[in-house]
Parts: sequence; C-alpha cells; structure tokens
Amino acid sequence: MLALAGCSNYERPRRPAWRGEAEAACIAQKLIHVSAYVQPAREIDGPGICGLTRPFKVSALLDGAVRFNSVYTLDCPMIAALDAWVTEVVQPAARARFGQPVAEIDSMGAYSCRSMNNQWGARISEHAFGNAFDIGGFRLADGRQILIVRDWTRGDDQTRAFLQDVHSGACGTFTTVLGPGANIFHYNHIHVDLALHGNTSTGPRRICRPQLRPSPTPEPPRDGLPNPPEIDEDMDIAQAGHPAGDVLAMHVGPGPAPPARIPDAYFAAAVRAPAARAYAPEPARGTLREDGAFVPEGKPSDWDLTSTIPPR
Repeated sequence: MLALAGCSNYERPRRPAWRGEAEAACIAQKLIHVSAYVQPAREIDGPGICGLTRPFKVSALLDGAVRFNSVYTLDCPMIAALDAWVTEVVQPAARARFGQPVAEIDSMGAYSCRSMNNQWGARISEHAFGNAFDIGGFRLADGRQILIVRDWTRGDDQTRAFLQDVHSGACGTFTTVLGPGANIFHYNHIHVDLALHGNTSTGPRRICRPQLRPSPTPEPPRDGLPNPPEIDEDMDIAQAGHPAGDVLAMHVGPGPAPPARIPDAYFAAAVRAPAARAYAPEPARGTLREDGAFVPEGKPSDWDLTSTIPPR
C-alpha cells in the first residue's frame, strides 16, 4: 500500500500552459492598455483549473466609447478581440443600419468557473478562464435597446440585419461564435470565445453557428434632391479634337508617363505673327514747334473730332 501510494500523483490539476502564455504575449505586445475602464486584478487560481494569471476588470471598450452594463472579468486576448470586433464590425454595421453608433453592450456573463452550458458532466467552459463573453443585446447612442432574445426573429428588417451582421462578423474575429439557432442554450445571446480548436491550412479552426451571410447594406437615406444625370463615358475635353498622331502632355494612373511634346500644329499657331488689323489708325503727321508742342498737318477738322460736333 505504501509503495502504491508513493507512485500516486496527488498534485492538483493545472491549467494548460498556453493560456498563461497567451495572456503574457497579449500584454507584452500592448494589445490593450490600462485605463479607467480596464483595470488589472489579482490572479484567480482555482477552484480546479479555473482562473486567470493576469485578469482585468473591464467596464467599457475603446477607452469608454462603448460601455458594458456591468463590470466583467476578462483576459487580455478577449479584451483585444472585443475591441477589434466592435471597431471593425459592430460600429460600421450600426452606422449603416441606424445612422448612429452603439453606446453600450449588454452582456450576460464573462468569467465563471463552470462547465459548458452549465451542464453537469460537460467539458469545462471557456468562461472558466475569462476567455469568453456572452452578448445579450446592444444599446444605441439614442437609447434604443436591441435585445437578441426579442429582435433576432421579431425585430424590424434593419434590426434583424444588424444582428446578423455582428454575428457573421464575429466569426472572423473569434474562434467560437454561437448564436440563436446554434442550440437550445443560445436562444437569447451570442457567445464568443477564443478557444483552441486546432489549426487548418488557412489558420485556426473556427466554429460559427448558425452560418449566416451579411445582409445587403441599405441605401443611404434620400436627401430630396433629383438624381444626378447619367454619364455614358468620361471624356477629357482638353484632349478632344486634337490633330491625329500628336502626343498630348497629360497622363493619369500608375506607371511611367509617355513622352510629352506640344503638337506641331499648336506650336505653329502659337508662334505665327498676328495679322494686321484693318481698323488700325494711320500715324498722325505734323511738326514740332520750338516750344516742343506737336502741330498736326491739315485743318482742325482733319484731326480734332470735337470740331465735327455741332454747338448747342
């Protein structure tokens, strides 16, 4: 019995090393920064393998531009991924659909030492490592609330399209995205995490359910002005009608420009002396007096225009 006991391993389970390494790498690369909205917290160690080496308490993303409905504990990689998703997917979709940004994300959970879907006997969840986040809805800048449980299927066209946009866009940022329709446990929220599912030839393996396509972006609202005229073909009027075979001195686009010279016909026209004007007056003739005054020849009526005006 003593011999068998000596061979036993009574050490507690340990978290996979890659989790701590991912946290450290994220911080070393300065993918996030400490602020009033992102504060470092004490290490969480257990129970079991639950916990984080470098946890953060987060109350908002993007330096406070997008608030959370509460303060959540997350690891560095998840905070950085959420920042990227909100910047690249959520806000552009909100402006396209509603003409305004998202001001708040309503979450349903972050760090929690539990199994997947809170099911007894299931594998441990990414929530147990602060590596997952559940989104229950959004609040726009004007105060309008969008709830996944209500608007995923019963919202208006733009609201449903917005939720599909943010869901499908999340699949390019996170390795796991589960929304309504993925299973019975996600009818009221979108779950995102950065779990390791293995690699493929094109990058990390991702799980994205349900598979959705982004909806067409709506046309911008009408401004009441008439449509611009149709233009069949762009034409540079400065080059229209130039002599055939002559090289023009304009070039637009990449690559070297062709050698430029003034067309011969244009050059000849430019240097040609102007024709004499038929209405040019004859030079006046006369003599200079001793005092330097010029005395024109002829009678005053020949050179004084005022002499032809009848007196009044």
